Amino acid sequence: MTARAGSGHPGGSLSAADIITALYFQILNKRPANPRWPERDRFILSKGHCAPVLYAALAHSGYFPACDLLNLRKIDCHLQGHPDMHKTPGVEISSGSLGQGLSVSIGMALAMRLDRLPGHIFTLLGDGESQEGEVWEAAMAAAHYNIQNLTAIVDMNGLQIDGFTKDVMNVEPLPEKYAAFGWSTRVIDGHDFEQILDALEWSKATDGPAAIIARTVKGKGVSFMENKAEWHGRAPTVKEAEAALMELRGENPEGERETGE
Repeated sequence: MTARAGSGHPGGSLSAADIITALYFQILNKRPANPRWPERDRFILSKGHCAPVLYAALAHSGYFPACDLLNLRKIDCHLQGHPDMHKTPGVEISSGSLGQGLSVSIGMALAMRLDRLPGHIFTLLGDGESQEGEVWEAAMAAAHYNIQNLTAIVDMNGLQIDGFTKDVMNVEPLPEKYAAFGWSTRVIDGHDFEQILDALEWSKATDGPAAIIARTVKGKGVSFMENKAEWHGRAPTVKEAEAALMELRGENPEGERETGE
């Protein structure tokens, strides 16, 4: 998608791919044929620049045809560079201005409480995004109002556009910070499906808001992208994309599948 568009954010999309796969194909109570079904669970992509992974999940869940994915960022397509709730089926909020997703999620959660709706809200944030002050205002409010239908997931890949998060503005220790704000907190390997699914189910049963700190790798699965800040917002060339897809499929350059671990 990003290679075709010539722009986009592959690194953070790959670091979040396992989390979003678990949500859309195991956890979320949804109806793709009726995206505004009132009793649905909601997923909020606060780190909206990683729209490609959300679009992929929506397409393969049945919200729109998968062939639309190849039109990412085209002026006449509904798949903009950042999610748009008015154009793309299944997108809950227009996001991309970092730091706002958790606040929006709290508003949704309080509205659902008033309307006595059963859905749960899952919000995915970046660790660089967690440098925003609004995130912590929201964290304080969620605990204050004892919001029980809210899960914050932090994609902790350690990198942002300017380099390592710890060098730009260290946000650690995130688990202790969320706990101090009154959240139930768990740290997981964000690429281990057993841990991801267990944590997501756990978060739905907590008394109050829950935070999952997912340790991930930027550019996961593509060796030349992994743990490199340059792939935050750089699209691969067609040749690089072909090499990346072969690696993700477990194929060698001759097109044969590799065996073993």
